[in-house]
Amino acid sequence: MDKEKLTVIHSVLRWLPQTEAWLYDQVRSLPPEIESHIVCESTSNLDQFPMPNIHSLLDASRWRSFWDSALRKLGMRNHLGLLVAQARRQHARVLHSHFGHVGWANLKAAKRAGLRHVITFYGFDVNYLTQLDSRWHDRYRSLFEQVDRVLCEGPNMRLSLVALGCPQEKVQLHHLGVMTDEIPFRPRTWSSSEPLRVLIAASFQEKKGIPYALEALAKLQHEVPLVITVVGDANSEQRSQAEKLKILSTISKHNLVPKIRMLGYQSHRALLEEAYKHHIFLSPSVTASDGDSEGGAPVTIIEMAATGMPVVSTAHCDIPEVIHHGSTGLLAEERDVQGLVSHLKWLMDHPDHWLSMLKAARRHLEAEYDAPKQGKRLEEIYWEIAAS
Repeated sequence: MDKEKLTVIHSVLRWLPQTEAWLYDQVRSLPPEIESHIVCESTSNLDQFPMPNIHSLLDASRWRSFWDSALRKLGMRNHLGLLVAQARRQHARVLHSHFGHVGWANLKAAKRAGLRHVITFYGFDVNYLTQLDSRWHDRYRSLFEQVDRVLCEGPNMRLSLVALGCPQEKVQLHHLGVMTDEIPFRPRTWSSSEPLRVLIAASFQEKKGIPYALEALAKLQHEVPLVITVVGDANSEQRSQAEKLKILSTISKHNLVPKIRMLGYQSHRALLEEAYKHHIFLSPSVTASDGDSEGGAPVTIIEMAATGMPVVSTAHCDIPEVIHHGSTGLLAEERDVQGLVSHLKWLMDHPDHWLSMLKAARRHLEAEYDAPKQGKRLEEIYWEIAAS
């Protein structure tokens, strides 16, 4: 006898930016008993993130697209009418809104379509939005009253959500998963007879701490031959463009140009291929001056550790959930350049300790951050709220 199926609508603004490959893994890893339908305003990178059942407003009829856009511009509703229509057409029972601001916009849609509503917060939607616009405090309070479940990556984000007014009983920890079965474990080794190859991969945002990573490497450049690779770039935001100028200035100030490769944005596949060419992943996240933070932990850290690469990061947000200092990686305090230098030097001085650390990291990730396992756990959440 076939198992009962449950139809879930996944609501995102766009399916899918290159920087959100983790969301692709989350949806495609759900068990076959979950029938997923993605409702979005637009699509991109479908060659990298193919999924069945994608319903985009831009691909809908001209009349539907015009009417939907007009009603939202006039402030007559926040959600996509397409979402309600698809939920009814597909006989969906659960709506999963990805990001807090998307969840708030979908409140009336969930009610109109008779859907149970689960929302996952991912980072900037926790602290940055509320500092950017104080109206989000009231919006989130309304959201927390009406939603069935709020998911977050770790205890730090959970505390932040409770501080914003979410009842503790509605918040549930749910780690983001990576495809560990698609990420070969190749423990890195290094000897002092070869250059130390260090990878930095992140969008050019203040919270990523890239200038601190470069400052730390500048202090090491006369002690060891370095090859530094930076994967990432700025987006169109002014704050991101300003961070790019700061990054380029740091490179120039410390004469790192001959040692550095700036690759810009790369596909997810290209990033993983690049990872295996490096010895250490350096990712010192910080709380930005505008309040922006990781909220949870960068998925890139999880993936890089899964490849078998030592990770040097910071005790920021829920990164300590992924990297247990001294056991599965090394953590400095935020903005502590000398702490980063000390950790890098420790790795250089103790290459014989790498293997045990890398094996411990892989075991931890396979237990707590494996996408299919997390997909099964997410299925259980869906069935639980569908039955309530």
